[in-house]
Amino acid sequence: MSNKKKGLLFMDFLLCILLIAADQFTKYLAVLHLKGQPAIPIVRDVLELNYLENRGAAFGMLQDQKVFFVFVAVVIAAVIAWILFIMPDQRKYVLPHILLVMIASGAIGNMIDRLRLDYVVDFISFVLIHFPIFNVADIYVTTATFLVAVLLLFYYKEEDLHFLGIWH
Repeated sequence: MSNKKKGLLFMDFLLCILLIAADQFTKYLAVLHLKGQPAIPIVRDVLELNYLENRGAAFGMLQDQKVFFVFVAVVIAAVIAWILFIMPDQRKYVLPHILLVMIASGAIGNMIDRLRLDYVVDFISFVLIHFPIFNVADIYVTTATFLVAVLLLFYYKEEDLHFLGIWH
């Protein structure tokens, strides 16, 4: 493995730690300042901070399926680690590195909550559209997944993805 590749993987690791720390810190603040309190409007009738202990997924699906969610998070993190390891160290793959680290960080951040607390701390609420309450880790996963899809659909060509070994 080249020094350039080692450096890139080290940066991936540092970014992952930083993102997880930011997620956990915002959840700590939510518990400290929001738990047991009424919602705090940020933008009236649009966005508010509202504490929720989520034992399921979005819209309350799959309640109390901790083992399933932890398993999925471990699989996601492992697959992403493998992809990051085999991804070429060329400049055109820097953005996918960042986006995949964001997805892994979000999965790990919520997994930490499930392991520590048996639920995920959610606290951001778009009340305008009655969207499920979410957290910073969810933002990482959702935003990065969307951007990966855009890159795969509109930027990368099939030959750019041969390193994955799924095209012949």
